[in-house]
Amino acid sequence: MTVLTTERLVVRDWTAEPGDLARIYDIYSRAEVVRWLGAAPGLPLTDPSGAVDRLAAWRERHAAHGDRYGTWAIETRADGRVVGTVLLKPLPGRDERVPTTDIEVGWHLHPDSWGHGYATEAARALVARELATGTPQVWAVVSPGNTASAAVARRLGMAYAGRRTDWYGGEELDAFVLRAGA
Repeated sequence: MTVLTTERLVVRDWTAEPGDLARIYDIYSRAEVVRWLGAAPGLPLTDPSGAVDRLAAWRERHAAHGDRYGTWAIETRADGRVVGTVLLKPLPGRDERVPTTDIEVGWHLHPDSWGHGYATEAARALVARELATGTPQVWAVVSPGNTASAAVARRLGMAYAGRRTDWYGGEELDAFVLRAGA
């Protein structure tokens, strides 16, 4: 299902089709991608069957959200190539089980798709859609040292809000925020 489209991209549900599962594995088995995802359980993927589990976890996490929140594939409109993942969801709190009221936008792109503005374009569309619902602000949390993701957050117009430990089990993260009307 298509969630939204931009000039160059389609943001859509990940599927259990072999091509999508292969791309999930290819992205989330790479050290240069998962090194920035903190203590995410099950990463890096070490076997292609792990992509099935990752997809199931995303579906379970967002089952009650309809298409408002999710973890979606980013696909180029020109050739249908999946370049990565974009997500919009309530940030998990310090206990990592109970979601907060803070909404996070995030992105994980395959290295062959870095540097083309795909993360910025997909995230910008999701943030605009979320702010239009009345959400007062959207957050991006970035592992310290991930200058590329910090640059995406800044291109989105997000302001640096300091290093915080409010989410993801108290992990120390650089927080960026975009407030409605900013």
